[in-house]
Amino acid sequence: MIKIIVDCFGGDRSPRAQVEGALSSLAGNPDLHLLLTGDEALLKKELEGRAYDASRLEIVHAPEVIGCDEKPTDAIRLKRNSSMMKAMIMLRDEEEIDGMVSCGSTGALVTGALVRLGRIPGVIRPAFCPILPTMAGGIVGICDSGANVTVTAAHLRQFAIMASLYMENVYGVKAPRTALLNVGKEAEKGDDIRQEAYRLLQETECVNFVGNMESRDLLSGSYDVVVADGFSGNVLVKTTEGTALELLKKLKKDIYSRWLYKLGALLMKRMFMEEKEFMNYQNYGGSVLLGLEKVVVKGHGSSNAKAVEKCIEQACRMCSSRLSDKIEAEISKYEHYEE
Repeated sequence: MIKIIVDCFGGDRSPRAQVEGALSSLAGNPDLHLLLTGDEALLKKELEGRAYDASRLEIVHAPEVIGCDEKPTDAIRLKRNSSMMKAMIMLRDEEEIDGMVSCGSTGALVTGALVRLGRIPGVIRPAFCPILPTMAGGIVGICDSGANVTVTAAHLRQFAIMASLYMENVYGVKAPRTALLNVGKEAEKGDDIRQEAYRLLQETECVNFVGNMESRDLLSGSYDVVVADGFSGNVLVKTTEGTALELLKKLKKDIYSRWLYKLGALLMKRMFMEEKEFMNYQNYGGSVLLGLEKVVVKGHGSSNAKAVEKCIEQACRMCSSRLSDKIEAEISKYEHYEE
């Protein structure tokens, strides 16, 4: 039995999206047990009239909510009864709980994870790794995407190791093609950190390093893992997601501008729906925080029920694959760099 705890408040569609996503996950996975943290009365109200296996679902009363505008250090210190901190403390203290899913404040989640949860031995810094679809029909992981604004070459090598193991063990990508985000593809491009990281990645046997990648090639299908500092990675992911959404808006606007376009769109309606689903980030789950002893998955603040279900599925896959043990074993093979 895999036991996952779900923070049910803090997201834009909380708690309905979390409750509906949780129930869908339970229905699809008989080996799953879920704990929902949040205001007990509100959660019970959401559960009214819904069919589910009550023996595999628990409610943990946590009446407080951490807002995205709150200072993370103050929130994790002062709001121990919030849905996020209650979930994190239980994840830390109760061995049988395997992982956690939250769509709440990213800052509070990262700060709380670093303070409350232990890192895998040898890991210098945990890193976020979201997933995006590629034009070749596959997926690509971007690590880091926001947890570490400043990095060293040693951090980037560890991000590559952790993300490669994640893609291989959770998504079944064999020998993931791993690239370093840079301003050009040539080996000599970039600052001193990127050039040193390039050298280290060439020497890292467990990583299938294929060189530098320019941001325009992210969705090309030529890469399975992209390694970046948290600032650049976050900009890369959000720019890509935003561009896809704006292109869909423009396409819709143009279609409605002429009756001939409307007729053509009617004939191609099924194709347009498929493309919309392909580019919808809600279908790809959340961003896992690699490098922690226990599993933490961060969903988008705007996650709907399907996205929450995908986040829970990610957490289950990570637990089943014993990814943390594999990361520890691989990291230990390389010289440990202090921060």
